[in-house]
Amino acid sequence: MKVVVTHMRPDLDAVGSVWAIKRFLPNWEDAEVKFVPAGQKLGIEKPTESTQVIEKNGTDEVIHVDTGLGPLDHHQTGDDNTCAAKRSWQWAIHERGGSKPEIEAGDRLMDIVCEIDHFKEVFWPEPASDRYEITVSRILDGLKLLEKDDDAKIVEFGMTCLDSLYRAFQNKIWAERELEEKGIEFTSVFGKGIGVETFNDDIIHLSQRMGYNIAVRKDPKKGYIRIKASPAAVVGKGKKKGQIDLTPVYERLKEMDPDATWFLHVSKRMLLNGTTKNPTMKPTSLSLKKIVEVIKEI
Repeated sequence: MKVVVTHMRPDLDAVGSVWAIKRFLPNWEDAEVKFVPAGQKLGIEKPTESTQVIEKNGTDEVIHVDTGLGPLDHHQTGDDNTCAAKRSWQWAIHERGGSKPEIEAGDRLMDIVCEIDHFKEVFWPEPASDRYEITVSRILDGLKLLEKDDDAKIVEFGMTCLDSLYRAFQNKIWAERELEEKGIEFTSVFGKGIGVETFNDDIIHLSQRMGYNIAVRKDPKKGYIRIKASPAAVVGKGKKKGQIDLTPVYERLKEMDPDATWFLHVSKRMLLNGTTKNPTMKPTSLSLKKIVEVIKEI
């Protein structure tokens, strides 16, 4: 039997270590997870540090992570740029292999886990802000208060979170590449904008975080158009200064393609033509290039 061992009351570093082994080390996806007091090893009364990642314990193959006594640990290194989860990830993905985007996604995820493990959140903008209370690390802290005697449940929940975050990082990397390779930059009365024909809806959110005032995405398969203005974008001067209002774009597009379904959000900063939330909406026949031209001409 294969067994992954970590410390009791697992934190994000311990959970991340188990996740890396079970998700990426070949043939370890069904490994059992067991828990020991920090500084201990499974079934060993006087444990010593090992140089072997996979150890034999009777008939079992055992990997210790974040217990303080193994080559995938970090406590003995004194290096605050690494952690058990990061070392476990690097070793497991080296054994398994993977595409460049897969590896980059894991590297970026583990860099943040490492920051948190070394309390480097103090260097984040507004480190005492409540927004950080909904990070996976803090959710795990709360879960440990709710599930005082169920370490396995904490690991299971944390691994699901990391599965989701790993996929989100892959999606973000894809969006970054799409923006760089396929993005159509333009300027209009609304300021700096970008349009992309892509399946990836993360383009919209990433564009706004990158400082674009307005972002346009066209789904190459379904034909849907999504136009969103950043809530941070302000146009005009003096008394006319205010948030972006997409009403003129909405009216112009309705005039050009009246058969399509157009929905202007009450905020006036979001204009939709088709959504997975309402499959009855009819997509526009207008091209991305034409949509961008309309915005530029307003």
